Amino acid sequence: MSWIIDPAHSHLQFTVRHMMIAKVRGTFDQFNGFIDYDPNNPAETNVQVTVDVDSVYTREDKRDAHLRSPDFFDVESFPHMTFRSTRVEPAGEGQGMLYGDLTIKDKTNEIVLEVNYEGMAKSPWGTTSVGFSASGKINRKEWSLNWNQALETGGWLVGDEIKIDIEVELVKQEEQEEEGTVALA
Repeated sequence: MSWIIDPAHSHLQFTVRHMMIAKVRGTFDQFNGFIDYDPNNPAETNVQVTVDVDSVYTREDKRDAHLRSPDFFDVESFPHMTFRSTRVEPAGEGQGMLYGDLTIKDKTNEIVLEVNYEGMAKSPWGTTSVGFSASGKINRKEWSLNWNQALETGGWLVGDEIKIDIEVELVKQEEQEEEGTVALA
């Protein structure tokens, strides 16, 4: 079954250490994707997501501009990052491990996300939606996001570990039998 991300009810957030004493949270506000998901066979799930890197938002304009620069995402040369799943391993009732390839700039590495099924509901407009939350961690240096600055007190301005938190609502796509296409219900 095909599902698309409902951007108005989905959230892609990251967290990173700042000066080794605090955490900075940010979001990517523009992303889209589709998921082939059958509730009766979750191990066969296929996920494809594209994130508009220019939509990074950390509540600080200068930091956001720096993140868009060649020091980090280089959005002029690499406007998108992508995630493509490679496999799903069930990990208990309503839980699973989602493995996939994350491409940032010109580097692709495998990541693992812990996924929780949040439920399914029918909307007042007749569409069917399903919700998932996911979390994981990556080391930014594996994607050559290496910029940093040493601190006078020791340590670094930006942490290497990035925590990822995702809340996603998916809308089921109804297949049109006559034309064999998929349309939003």
